[in-house]
Amino acid sequence: MNNETFTKTQFIEIKQQLANYAISSFGKTLIDNLQPHSKLSVVEKRLNETEEAKKLLDSGLHVPFMGLQSAEHITKQLEKGFVLTPSELLEYADFLRSLRLIRQFFEKNQSIAPLLNRYGQGLNDFQEIEEEIYQVIRNGRVVDNASRELRRARRDIAETEDKIQELLKKFIRQNKEKLQEAIISKRNDIFTVPIKAAYKKQVKGTIVELSSKGTTAYIEPSSVSRWNEQLTYHKMTEEAEVYQILATSTGLLAEALPMIQQSIEIIAEFDQIFARGKFSRELKGLTPKINARGYIHLVAATHPLIDHAVPLDLTIGKDYRGLTITGPNAGGKTVVLKTVALLTLMTMIGLQIPAKAGSEIAIFDQIFVDIGDAQSIENALSTFSGHMQNISTILRQAHENSLILLDELGSGTEPNEGAALAIAIMEEFYQKGSILITTTHYGEIKRFAEEHPDFITAAMDFDAERLTPKYRLLIGQTGESNALWIAKKMAIDDKIIEKAQNYFVDRNYQLEKKNFKVKESDKTNTAIPTMTYYKGDKVFLLEQQQPALIYQEIPFSENVSVFFEDKFIEVPKRRIKLEFRATELYPADYDVENLFEDFQARKERRDIDRGSKKAQRKLRKAAAERQQQN
Repeated sequence: MNNETFTKTQFIEIKQQLANYAISSFGKTLIDNLQPHSKLSVVEKRLNETEEAKKLLDSGLHVPFMGLQSAEHITKQLEKGFVLTPSELLEYADFLRSLRLIRQFFEKNQSIAPLLNRYGQGLNDFQEIEEEIYQVIRNGRVVDNASRELRRARRDIAETEDKIQELLKKFIRQNKEKLQEAIISKRNDIFTVPIKAAYKKQVKGTIVELSSKGTTAYIEPSSVSRWNEQLTYHKMTEEAEVYQILATSTGLLAEALPMIQQSIEIIAEFDQIFARGKFSRELKGLTPKINARGYIHLVAATHPLIDHAVPLDLTIGKDYRGLTITGPNAGGKTVVLKTVALLTLMTMIGLQIPAKAGSEIAIFDQIFVDIGDAQSIENALSTFSGHMQNISTILRQAHENSLILLDELGSGTEPNEGAALAIAIMEEFYQKGSILITTTHYGEIKRFAEEHPDFITAAMDFDAERLTPKYRLLIGQTGESNALWIAKKMAIDDKIIEKAQNYFVDRNYQLEKKNFKVKESDKTNTAIPTMTYYKGDKVFLLEQQQPALIYQEIPFSENVSVFFEDKFIEVPKRRIKLEFRATELYPADYDVENLFEDFQARKERRDIDRGSKKAQRKLRKAAAERQQQN
């Protein structure tokens, strides 16, 4: 597979939507890396996984994922050797607990999901580590009983704080007139009292902080200084012991990290599988039958990204290996190609497809597409080259287990040449054994598909009364462009319609010259008006039997200058036939002068137009040399 196929078929959009159903970065990463698989057994296993996940979801059962969102970040912290915080340890313990609960969940529901239960047996049990963490940490804090040393340190802290409180209350009672407020205030983790600025030098102690306006001094009275120092010591003891406890718990996780990572891989796989199940539920999808023999059978299938899509019935790979879809533009032919390719790719990554029972999908080694878009057809020549380059690549890589989907094969060039080239390409893909679906509005390609024993035509249904496409595929029929029907509906004379029908069949054109009576007043001007040609028009030289490009009309004559075989020649207008106007071949802003100049001359002209001094010097030098020669 290649990115061209994924982009043109909107497969990338499907994967983006699928990733939205994953609940963890682990699962999203797996989905980002998920690729269509060409091995039948792998695809079958993926579809079974999705089917089991969907059954569990349909039963109202949900996998007990816990702590999954934060597990990736915390795992990286462990890998880097960081000591985890109490809250991180609790989150990770919840995650480890979920592993055990998930395993129990699948054991309990193994009758619904036997395959997923087997995967669940690979989850390791970390109950001892969970319990160790829950025993020392509660509510985001290391508990007092986590160790004897911690319990003693916190007891000492409490006793010291009580002593400080007692001394400060006594100080407040004895110094009421000096206080801004009769309260105890903690500043920079030191117990202080708020003293009026006027009395700050009269109070024995240390000024810890001044208020923003300077009216209050927060002072640690000297009577509590020693106790505050003891409090600081006890808190340092507590902090060291807490760190030791956290390091011990983190160490337990670090030792078990390889086994934890194995379980994370399984959990990530579960997240991806259940994302497929949720997405398949959203699509109201079903698991198609699959095969490796190139047989595709779609029953009422719809494009998953198109609202109110018309159901598609399509079969290929059994009685015929080539399908050519005909009909007018904007009739839905391209949507058919995208639907077939996209549903095949979805199946190959294990997604169910929006289709009815009886649908079957072939698993291919390669899926190739050549599908144009509205923007790319503005420049017919460059578009044709681009298509041919893409098809050339496909021709080199395609083989008997390839699915080829080509949109408007042979378009963008002269119709007869385009049709002949398209048929030759179709024959080559057929000889390689590929399954081939093409779209066209060329009659010659339709006839080829009708006559080839291993091809079949299909048409896009058209509402003749309303002149609108129905976007429904009709296998075994051929679709016309409906030009004659539309012309008749628009009141074009029946005689003209009948002539057009005859010309379409035998091309026996009415070529007799008719003599028209000329009024006396008009006899002085008897010249027969001739066609006007414009620079860049593509014409056919009747004498040389070769195409050429119009350069200019010759003034005061019925001749034109044409560019033929890299030189300009003059020919009579009656000896040429118009094939395409320049406006049909090139974009509106295309400089047709480029058709008649080589690259160097074109570059020099552009340089002069934009005022290049170097180009002007070169021009003056050439003029001087000509004068010297003369």
